[in-house]
Amino acid sequence: MTLRKVNISILIVAVVIFLLVLHHNFLSLSDFLKRELSDSSPLGLQPIDFIPAAPQRLIDERNDKEISVVIAASDERLGGAIAAMNSIYHHTRSNVVFHIVTLNDTVDHLRLWLSGTALKNMRYRILDFDPRVLEGKVQVDPQKADTFKPLTFARFYLPNLVPHAEKVIYVDDDVIVQDDILELYNTPLKPGHAAAFSDDCDSTTSKVAVRGAGNQYNYIGFLDYKKETIRKLAMKANTCSFNPGVFVANLTEWKLQNITKQLEKWMALNVLEELYSKTLAGSITTPPLLIVFYKQHSSIDPMWNVRHLGSSAGKRYSPQFVKAAKLLHWNGHFKPWGRTASYAEVWEKWYVPDPTEQMTACSS
Repeated sequence: MTLRKVNISILIVAVVIFLLVLHHNFLSLSDFLKRELSDSSPLGLQPIDFIPAAPQRLIDERNDKEISVVIAASDERLGGAIAAMNSIYHHTRSNVVFHIVTLNDTVDHLRLWLSGTALKNMRYRILDFDPRVLEGKVQVDPQKADTFKPLTFARFYLPNLVPHAEKVIYVDDDVIVQDDILELYNTPLKPGHAAAFSDDCDSTTSKVAVRGAGNQYNYIGFLDYKKETIRKLAMKANTCSFNPGVFVANLTEWKLQNITKQLEKWMALNVLEELYSKTLAGSITTPPLLIVFYKQHSSIDPMWNVRHLGSSAGKRYSPQFVKAAKLLHWNGHFKPWGRTASYAEVWEKWYVPDPTEQMTACSS
């Protein structure tokens, strides 16, 4: 009788252990599925690579808050994106994940550049952007087809790029970060606001260096107020514009307001009616953003977008001001990788040489 009780006890223990193992495996599978990235999206955004393991320094710090940073990386400006990511990575202990948007013919080059350098420990995801999503939304001059840059519109599709994030940071490839990106990520957004930008008129940049800019910082510099469609919006022409090269987005609000659809609507209308200013002050991505976010956006600290470093070859700012900036932005024609822009040496500090060029030199 005693032996029978022992056998029953052993059986019960075995069943309990089996159930515990089964429960653990189920939880692991569930967690994996939650973290698994979608293989595709209706916009043709294909995830190529993802490095899921957080660096040991982050684990030691017990800082597991994931910060999603979206950046576009075209082949001819790949070094810019590399330098920008390197500067972000080395100024934070936060768990940053880079979502790198590129075109199919750049994927292999980008992967080699990341895996063959000190950046191999970064967490990143490579997305292949399909330019066909822009058909009917962007008017391309056949004689200037080479100047069409589809990746500049990647910022319009943030919820498709980072479907599981509630909040993301978008940065252009011509920036260098000099402080912890966590501070920018923590920018408070007002209720109902889907994004936070740095306003041009109120920015530290315009106060410190730019004088006599005319319409460059007003809505009239980007939109054609002679068109009835624009006038019907009742947006004041002298309203301060904002720079969309660096911003924080609340994707929950972005989805609720269908921001992407709104942007696509104005892109398509521009193709039909030519609503953008003939003397467009900046990128063609700016006008639809100005319309959709008119008086409906929050502000980021202007020191997180100190821009116009690429507006001329001369130095607009003092070395002390540049050193104090949290993010430097070489928007304009003079890029730091061309070594004609001001403070190119600051950018050079974060540039990581292309390992494929070294391999080519060794084989020749």
